[in-house]
Amino acid sequence: MTGQGGDVVEPVQVRVPVDGGELSALHWAADAPGSPIVVLVHGITANAMVWAPVAAALAGEFEVVAPDLRGRAGSAGLPGPYGLQRHADDVAALLDRYGADDDAGADATVLVGHSMGAFVATLAAADPARDRVHGLVLVDGGLALPEPPGADVDAKLAALLGPSLGRLGTTFPDLAAVRSFWAGHPAVGPWVDEPAVAAYLARDLAPGEPPLRSACVPEAVRVDGGDVLLNERVLEATGALPVPATLLWATRGLLDQTPGLYDDARLAGMGLDGLGIAAQEVPGTNHYSILWSEEGVAEIAAAVAAAATVG
Repeated sequence: MTGQGGDVVEPVQVRVPVDGGELSALHWAADAPGSPIVVLVHGITANAMVWAPVAAALAGEFEVVAPDLRGRAGSAGLPGPYGLQRHADDVAALLDRYGADDDAGADATVLVGHSMGAFVATLAAADPARDRVHGLVLVDGGLALPEPPGADVDAKLAALLGPSLGRLGTTFPDLAAVRSFWAGHPAVGPWVDEPAVAAYLARDLAPGEPPLRSACVPEAVRVDGGDVLLNERVLEATGALPVPATLLWATRGLLDQTPGLYDDARLAGMGLDGLGIAAQEVPGTNHYSILWSEEGVAEIAAAVAAAATVG
């Protein structure tokens, strides 16, 4: 069942009760009961399917669950209020559904977050899921980001996210136009015809007839982005982690630029040793391809396996 080179079991769509309704998620089953549980948390305008290559590498050995965060894809209809604490509470509800608890013999539980999802994972580990998390893997996120230009949250998010944010106000006449839009994205473009990436981009679309549009709720993106950039409690969550964490960072950024969100110089000034966070570059990747490239998937899978080993 596990990924690279073998047959991959397709995920099952599940719905998990949360405050205000049901959270949409994708579930890749383990081969045996009692397997470690891995929750994969996506970024600010993404959805659960962005994790498909990573989930394929983990499925079978691990019980893998990837939610569509509130305000995105299959969870677009869940009501606000939005914000990263709300997502952290939803992640805790997922752990309730899949049986993770704080008993000594409980299944190992690893939270993995990408981009904004890494901030959600640190919040969940620091508070609502504190006694149920055995490992934490942060993928190009979770630590304070470089200050983007702009006078307010909207301008800062536009500078940081570029086309990914701009598409939320765009409609497309057909799937070919959606593909063309993403093909022009400097970081995503080279990947648009990979089947897993194409499925991820299709999952972003709201159901219904053309014109097509993203299912992402703009207000959810705005509130969540403000938390990432400005909420001190979110930024300080890494100071209260119950377990050591691994940060895997991409050489290039959201627009395939260098440097990306992190580099050696920035990380050296963050005091990561004192926070229990080990940082590792994944060379040759950008903010998106770290989830899709052979090198990125292998590094994430190895970090998850190491984090699942309860000492």
